[in-house]
Amino acid sequence: MTDAASQSVFGGLSPHEPDGLLALIGACRADARPHKLDLGVGVYRDQHGRTPVFGAVKAAERHLLEMQDTKSYLGPQGDVGFLDALKPIIFGSRGTAGVFGAQTPGGTGALRLAADLLASGRPGARVFIGDPTWPNHPQIFQAAGLRLERYGCFDATTQTADFDATMAALETARPGDAVLLQACCHNPTGADPSLDQWATLARLIERRGLIPLIDLAYQGLGRGLEPDTAGMRRVLEAAPEALVAYSCDKNFGLYRERTGALFVLARDPLHLANAASNILALAGASWAMPPDHGAAVVRVILQDAALSAQWEAELETMRQRLAGMRKALASQATNLAALDGHHGMFVSLPLTPGQVARLRETHAIYCAPSGRINLAGLTPETLSNFTHAYEAVRQASSVGTNVHDR
Repeated sequence: MTDAASQSVFGGLSPHEPDGLLALIGACRADARPHKLDLGVGVYRDQHGRTPVFGAVKAAERHLLEMQDTKSYLGPQGDVGFLDALKPIIFGSRGTAGVFGAQTPGGTGALRLAADLLASGRPGARVFIGDPTWPNHPQIFQAAGLRLERYGCFDATTQTADFDATMAALETARPGDAVLLQACCHNPTGADPSLDQWATLARLIERRGLIPLIDLAYQGLGRGLEPDTAGMRRVLEAAPEALVAYSCDKNFGLYRERTGALFVLARDPLHLANAASNILALAGASWAMPPDHGAAVVRVILQDAALSAQWEAELETMRQRLAGMRKALASQATNLAALDGHHGMFVSLPLTPGQVARLRETHAIYCAPSGRINLAGLTPETLSNFTHAYEAVRQASSVGTNVHDR
């Protein structure tokens, strides 16, 4: 008789390591030290440590409670009003000719849909990805069957982006290869290209026939709503085809609503129509219909002048808080002055995993093993303690080696 256990599909699976950040959350929650700091999870927090619901979001939800008259399916494209309301914010005066959009479950869903589209159009296609990047980026593209070409793009010691390395890597790309670009507030470094560098990137992408895949997850948290898209728009003007993955998680505070969109741009109308039909088919096979609530909230806000103004004011408050914490950290830490020219929520500190472990064990400061911290986890009251702990672990390593550093 055949052993049933040996025929199990699940028996053939290998276990995966648990998500490191989720484990970090649990460890921080279990830590009884009253002065602990959670700088790991990538959510915005105000000066009181809360992740508040936007007032504009609450107002839009009240409107929906009273006025929404159906919970019927949206269709695979999602809330078209939501998509149309986002387009001017993303694309500006460029207009929306040659643009097709589909609502997705968060920015992650948009990236996966983009990856599936690339894999369908060019099986085994290559995607150039700067290192470091958001850890989910490689997982998403590999799961879709794409080939990764990774290159160094950041010097943690000097806290500066290595634009020359980026250009050198992309000079090896072939026509039809994709290049992942973060539009603003780079995760995990905060180091964005200058406008001149964006223009140089645009020329290279056009010359080599590359497909830009732009991840726009933090619009409004860097320089502001319009400035945060200025560089990306230069690339879109130059490239005949492009993909833009958008997230409303951070700039509308809709983390758990999973609200995002994928936009495809193509100058050739036939190519655009082909891409649109494939996007709808791929979305239908993955989630059939996207969730409604978050997109409906964004649509209500953006279609109402007063709510839009309220949302922009709340977003600007967030942006200024992050910029203030960045400037303060840059001025207080001896080797982090370059941070003052960066943007967004994240900083990649020049720390080894051992130094990160000592921050946690000795000082109750929790951050990713890579050294990435979320600035929103800091406040003016906790900044000096954090800076002292940061300097302490670095000085300790300079006078001796700890087992954690190996």
